[in-house]
Amino acid sequence: MKAMIEKFKALTEREQTLVLVSGVVVLIALFYYLVWSPLNHALTQQQKLLDNQHALLVWVEDSAARAKQLRINSAGTRTLSGSLPQAVNRSVAQHNIEVSRMQPQGDELQVWVDQAPFNDVLAWLKSMESMGVVILQADIAEADAAGYIKIRRLQLGKA
Repeated sequence: MKAMIEKFKALTEREQTLVLVSGVVVLIALFYYLVWSPLNHALTQQQKLLDNQHALLVWVEDSAARAKQLRINSAGTRTLSGSLPQAVNRSVAQHNIEVSRMQPQGDELQVWVDQAPFNDVLAWLKSMESMGVVILQADIAEADAAGYIKIRRLQLGKA
């Protein structure tokens, strides 16, 4: 350190001023690039993240309000009276659909149909929903004949 001070004192006054000014410029540049710029960049990113989170919050609150309103509006829908297998048996008979297999699972029922007309299946499912049956899952495939479908698995539950 003493050697550097001796070299600095050996310089002319103009060179000493130039070294001091360039030292200050280097310190300012180091402060800007090592401290200020990363902090400013991080602050900008956090502000964007906050804006995104705020937009998500607004969307969730709107969706929750819509869901609450739909729940209130749908409270007047019918609920199924009786057992789920009985309701399915009654309704498939009305729509001429042959069920190949039914398997109760607690409050739910799984139904398989080998082949049925597409329009009849739609009418059947619509009537089931109007009775208070909820379609939880459906795995439907095209059958061999035109206009016919297979229900690989239809999971129904009570509303």
